[in-house]
Amino acid sequence: MMTELRDKVAVVTGGTRGIGYAVAEALLAEGARVFICGRDEAFLKKALESLQQDRSSGDDRVVDGMVADVRRYRDCQRLIRAAAERFSGLDILVNNAGTGVFKPVDQITPEEWALVVETNLSGAFYCCHEAIPLMRKRGGGYIFNISSLAGVNPFPGGSAYNASKFGLNGFSEAIMQDVRHDGIRVSYIMPGSVATDFAAAPGSRARETWKLGPEDIAKAVVDLYQFPSRSLASRIELRPSRPPKK
Repeated sequence: MMTELRDKVAVVTGGTRGIGYAVAEALLAEGARVFICGRDEAFLKKALESLQQDRSSGDDRVVDGMVADVRRYRDCQRLIRAAAERFSGLDILVNNAGTGVFKPVDQITPEEWALVVETNLSGAFYCCHEAIPLMRKRGGGYIFNISSLAGVNPFPGGSAYNASKFGLNGFSEAIMQDVRHDGIRVSYIMPGSVATDFAAAPGSRARETWKLGPEDIAKAVVDLYQFPSRSLASRIELRPSRPPKK
């Protein structure tokens, strides 16, 4: 096992399913202490029970979490503070919580627009706002923002989603320059199609073997963290190597 992540403290938003769950699992496998959140208490409980047990050794892992909605600043405050108190600090923040509503701009409602932008963009701001001072106290840290290739490639029906991910990319570039001299690295990862339940019909994942797996994005997080500290891969595009031919 690599030693770089052992005993580091990580917060993963949207960590109960999909990419967030895979990231939490990968960090735990490297010896990190992980605090996750999700909006649904039942999903949170199930995820924590599954993540706690190391399937290879049977040992318990150090993982905890809480219900939180990253659209709410107060929830983000409570999340970051709870993780730092539980594990005596904070080293890593993975802003993964995300959602999407895909409609033409004249059909999307103001409430749907707010849901997407506040979850995908404002939530990352709220968590960074709270996490950065704690990382400075530790002498450094790492922020990962899980964006999307939709952050550089607009498409019909993507007004809210594209705007949120374009914004997340710009936000990531700006804060990277804000905190680089504090020893805090910032990377944003832009996956293409990922086989999760995010935008798929129930039961369809088995037919989508060409897509990226959540574990592919998780591996990118671990690999980026383990880069020499003098280097920074600030922007990663990750796409299926063999998508269906058009």
